Amino acid sequence: MRILSAFRSGLSPTALITAVSFFGAALTPSLMPRDPLVQAALSGVAAIAGYEMTLLVRALWRYMELPEPRGRLLKFWGVSALVISLGILIYSLSKSASWQNATRAAVDLPPLETDAPIFIFLVGAVIAFVLWLVLRIVGIVRRIVARQLDRVVPRRVGVVLSVALVGWLFWALVDGALIRTAFRTADASFLAADLLIEPDITQPKDPMKTGSPESLVVWEEMGRRGREFVATAPTRDEIAEFHDGNVMDPVRVYVGRRSAETSRERAELALDELIRVGGFERSALVVVVPPGTGWMDPGAHDTLDFMLGGDVATVAVQYSYLTSILSLASNPAYGVEQARELFNEVYDHWTTLPHDDRPKLYVFGLSQGAFNSQSSLPLLDMLGDPIQGALWAGSPFFSRYWSEVRDNRNPDSPAWRPKYGNGSLIRVMDQYGGLEGKFRPWGPIRAVFLNYGSDPIVNFTFDSGIRPPAWLNEPRAPDVSDKLSWFPVVTMLQLALDSMFALDVPRFGHYYIAPDYIDGWAAVVAPEGWSKARADDLKEIFERRGPPL
Repeated sequence: MRILSAFRSGLSPTALITAVSFFGAALTPSLMPRDPLVQAALSGVAAIAGYEMTLLVRALWRYMELPEPRGRLLKFWGVSALVISLGILIYSLSKSASWQNATRAAVDLPPLETDAPIFIFLVGAVIAFVLWLVLRIVGIVRRIVARQLDRVVPRRVGVVLSVALVGWLFWALVDGALIRTAFRTADASFLAADLLIEPDITQPKDPMKTGSPESLVVWEEMGRRGREFVATAPTRDEIAEFHDGNVMDPVRVYVGRRSAETSRERAELALDELIRVGGFERSALVVVVPPGTGWMDPGAHDTLDFMLGGDVATVAVQYSYLTSILSLASNPAYGVEQARELFNEVYDHWTTLPHDDRPKLYVFGLSQGAFNSQSSLPLLDMLGDPIQGALWAGSPFFSRYWSEVRDNRNPDSPAWRPKYGNGSLIRVMDQYGGLEGKFRPWGPIRAVFLNYGSDPIVNFTFDSGIRPPAWLNEPRAPDVSDKLSWFPVVTMLQLALDSMFALDVPRFGHYYIAPDYIDGWAAVVAPEGWSKARADDLKEIFERRGPPL
């Protein structure tokens, strides 16, 4: 009977209305389009979040001994809540397709005829019910613990202790049995993929190539992404079709996670290899921090090779097998450590070279790589001998320099493409522009942020659960629907889920492509004789290639 009573106490007409309202709000437009299954999962989680928040308010109401409806009034309110909830549900599901199409229109996708409303409702309801059931079981366990504690401590102290103990036990179970197991499984799976040697990726025979038999870096230990990066570099002949004058094969150095035991050893190996292959003899040197898996975006690196006629060296070190999100969740400090070690090794050697006989030094990072690069760049320590520039694409919302630029932007600029200071050091661009305007001329260091307005990884903030984010203010980014509205808690959940599917649509969300890298690199590197016509010609070459897989 006590168990049934505990389940009955988890029922509330007011909470039902809140849950259905959250369910419907989760169907409204967001930054990324979602398929019906994902939409159902989001709506189910949002519904139970709204439901439990209402129960929490009800518990506080009862704790203060405030009046509640009883008898006939309670029955009337129960029936009214069912009618209101049904109306909200029918309206939301009938609008779900048009709301989804508003998001699709903003990212240039064709509209849907239907968004499978019945499927969304059924799957979302099942998910919400399962979560509700789990939380009721947790509540029953808490009551059992509280009754045992009542024997030795005052009742209210027992309530607090029971919440703390059961909460800790529940989190230990989830973290230990589920999350850590999932991370171990994911790590093993991504490691297996990293070990895979594709038959169409062949080991270089040129002794001056990283991974060759003469290289300091063993080919098999470079990892799948490293081998791909080195083996698919544009050749001198390919570059010559675009670039006038002398051209050369670009230098690419990549050290895999399995190439050495520690971050320091991998960074030292990368520097030794970079010296061996003549990386410091090129006109430009780029220190890259890749995303979690170690992937090197061809759109970012091939474009610069073409722009500079191959007279560029690129160096990177892998620090994880996992994707950026999993890597950040499992060990966020590890990528920062590897990025710091690599930059320090390269920079310290670079500063020993004569100023008139060394390459210009740049840094690049994409996604988690942008975060790690910004976290590890010793800006104050290198002011006496600064690097020449940085290009950061898709900087996560918590990135060091991006958050400074966004939060302290000039008042007349939007949060999705902020202007910072006089523009002589930092400028922000998207696929629609941003590099030109009323700026002071570039100074000795050029830093460019490439962010798309529809990128949830850039736009997400935890306070979006309690207040509208600044990027929703007018004017909005062209790739953000004007029908996107803010809802407490729900918008934060939408953005969190959008982050998991931000790579689905090229040139929107978190899927950055070559034409925009070309404009970004042109601003940072300022190639000699560069023009809009040259940029258009190079963009045409890479548009024919299509977006990277």
